[in-house]
Amino acid sequence: MGSLVAEVAGDVGGVRRRPRFLCLHGFRTSGEIMRTQVTGKWPKEVTARLDLVFLDGSFPAEGKSDVDGIFPPPYYEWFQFDKDFMEYRNLEECFTYIEDLIIEHGPFDGLMGFSQGAILSAALLGLQSRGCALMRVPKLKYLIVIGGAKFLAPAVAEKSYPAPADCTSLHFLGDMDFLKTHGEALLESFVDPFIIRHPKGHTVPKIDDKSLETMLEFLHKIESDLPCNETRHEEETHLS
Repeated sequence: MGSLVAEVAGDVGGVRRRPRFLCLHGFRTSGEIMRTQVTGKWPKEVTARLDLVFLDGSFPAEGKSDVDGIFPPPYYEWFQFDKDFMEYRNLEECFTYIEDLIIEHGPFDGLMGFSQGAILSAALLGLQSRGCALMRVPKLKYLIVIGGAKFLAPAVAEKSYPAPADCTSLHFLGDMDFLKTHGEALLESFVDPFIIRHPKGHTVPKIDDKSLETMLEFLHKIESDLPCNETRHEEETHLS
């Protein structure tokens, strides 16, 4: 099973624990790469309020990575697809793999995903609500989507987006992202989503002053849902 990097910071003071997210990286990258992308661009006042766990995807990359030369290998992918994004390979195996990760390293309050990981994260909440995936783990309540989209194949989409999901979700949409139109369409699948728009492309963006306001509103909302007087002691860990 892939390596685990749990990124933690700050002190919850024994009053309210931080919301815990399983983070799903982009296509042919890794948990370590996503950890670097997030913690390198997001301010401490955000990351200190989240318990983020970064894991590697289901399968070693089957081809060249777009980040080769930018971030070091190894690279992983969660599942495979054809060029039109209408047929998927090893998708059920991917769902089972993620469920096993949640059992082993959870519990988690929500999912955060970028790119392929964002597509998965958004779909998994709908699939769980329909009893089609993640049935051995507690209900996931929160979602952070960065550069996401819907599954296009009707057989998968019908199960993944049955109705607007009643969960607290935050969506990052880039003006220059090639998935922007698909990310906009994904918003229709969630009730009152929080939205952060940025001028960049398909990337984990920096959080500026304006987007920080939205992020802090999102954090306040999910923190207010968590039980009080619940603590968890965390350390930065590396498991293999």
